[in-house]
Amino acid sequence: MKNSVPFGALFDLDGVLIDSETTYTRFWSEIDRIYPTGIENYALAIKGTTLPEIMRHYEDSRVKADILRRITEFQETMVYELYPGVADFLSMLRDNSVPMAIVTSSDDRKMELLFRQHPAFRGFFTSVIDASMVTRSKPDPQGYLLGAEKIGVSPENCFVFEDSLQGLKAGRAAGAMVIGLATTYPARKIAPLADMVIDGLGGVSMNDLIGLKDSLSRP
Repeated sequence: MKNSVPFGALFDLDGVLIDSETTYTRFWSEIDRIYPTGIENYALAIKGTTLPEIMRHYEDSRVKADILRRITEFQETMVYELYPGVADFLSMLRDNSVPMAIVTSSDDRKMELLFRQHPAFRGFFTSVIDASMVTRSKPDPQGYLLGAEKIGVSPENCFVFEDSLQGLKAGRAAGAMVIGLATTYPARKIAPLADMVIDGLGGVSMNDLIGLKDSLSRP
């Protein structure tokens, strides 16, 4: 049964809801220093992709094991800070009965750690799509199509909130309305892949979203 509200909302996690991209960039830049891949701007190039997808860049099983050990230890001690305005924005959507899901390349262990630090955060979302639930990483739309299905809203009536190029492409490929957050890349870089570019979720209103949806629906 489809939801009667005007739209659904599908959120990437890092760089959209939590302020972690700078920390991850430092981590993966250091990994690429230790185990060079030859990929230009490696830490940026892999943003939005799942850990299994990232591991395909390494052939040596010992290297893979060491990287997995390092990322596990890294995430166990991370502090997951919500961006300013995120809680208010999610509360506004919930108050207007907008169904929401997280669609992330993160694994289920990381999500457990996040919800442990922010116990009330989980309650905003109808569903959480993590890396264990998809077989194809962003920019494939699989995760966002699954997220739309889980919240009961057709993809074309969903807003996707993304910061990475891979994620923006995935939202586009899913047929969703795409809002890009200029938290990882400058606005000019993500604008061609987004229907709207914002600096953050704080200050975005229901009227803004309804207005954008109406404008995109016009022939």
